[in-house]
Amino acid sequence: MSTLSSLQAQNLMVLGFSFVLALCAGVLIQRRHFCTMGALSDLFLMGDSLRLRQWALAVAVAVAGFGGMVAVGWISPLNTIYAAPRLNWLSLLLGGSLFGAGMVLASGCASKSLSRLGAGNLKSLVVLMAMGMAALASLRGLLAVGRVSWLDPVNLALPSGSFLGQALSALTGWDLPLACGVSAAVVCALLLIWVFQEPLMRQRPAMLTGLGMGAVVVALWWVSGVLGFVPEHPETLESVFLATASGRMEALSLTAPVAQWWDALLYFSDGSKRITLGMATAAGILLGSWGSALQDGSFRWEGFTQTSDLAMHLLGGTLMGVGGVMAMGCTFGQGLSGLSTLSWGSALAVLGILAGARLALAWQMARAESMA
Repeated sequence: MSTLSSLQAQNLMVLGFSFVLALCAGVLIQRRHFCTMGALSDLFLMGDSLRLRQWALAVAVAVAGFGGMVAVGWISPLNTIYAAPRLNWLSLLLGGSLFGAGMVLASGCASKSLSRLGAGNLKSLVVLMAMGMAALASLRGLLAVGRVSWLDPVNLALPSGSFLGQALSALTGWDLPLACGVSAAVVCALLLIWVFQEPLMRQRPAMLTGLGMGAVVVALWWVSGVLGFVPEHPETLESVFLATASGRMEALSLTAPVAQWWDALLYFSDGSKRITLGMATAAGILLGSWGSALQDGSFRWEGFTQTSDLAMHLLGGTLMGVGGVMAMGCTFGQGLSGLSTLSWGSALAVLGILAGARLALAWQMARAESMA
């Protein structure tokens, strides 16, 4: 049985590895402009799918890595935050739509805002402040009352479970690890076929971006689900996943961790706050981007020049905070991390994000044309 001192050391290892992985992600986001909103903007406005294919490659790598670890018995999707007996479809779709619209108005999602702040963009600080406060209000403030009372009760039962692997297991009679491994292999193969139909994706820079981001997600699943797993806590005698806010397996997600940082900055001395895996990754992305921007000479301070621009970023950050909590994650939390588990809920949330972003981009284009 583990001792409390050994658990503390193990907890620090989880946080340390998570931080280092997030530093790498921050460098990739800053150097290679890995951005979900930018990828959708390129596709919808210019018909260019290159950055979206990079994002899909990251998903493919994450799916393959997660499915492979499930197949060999290292982890189980049932221990993740995406396992649920019912599908809160309304909250997921509406929350995803709000987040998608918000990231367009705010010129980037949570990861891009952290990266831009690291490079000196003070607009992103305003976005992250608005997003953090709105997320806190949605987690346990006034907005949480409406979410819990009106949205979450609208749901559907999931007889076969929350994941594609569970559905395949129920259909074929295979055990869950085999079914998850097979479903991951099939989905990964389909994504890779689409990704590499674009000749530019076969070139090293574009390929390494997607591979790198996907590898970070896989490594974080290992850190959370293997390195951070304790079969029997010495005090509670229950199994636990160290350093996670939920007590379950987590990977890369940023909306709630940004909110938790603002909460910690305001109330850390009350003794109930602790640094979580999500908070470590948010800090790592920020500092990785900062170091990268300093190294390549792109760091420069930037702020608002128009009040209307400030208003849009405030609105965008607020929508991302509310939507990210309703959808149980952002473009990373439900996109890369959630989709890697092949969760039905994550697929719904991502569809909502796509719809919200498409509507917001269309509105921006119409607004620009009317003002021309």
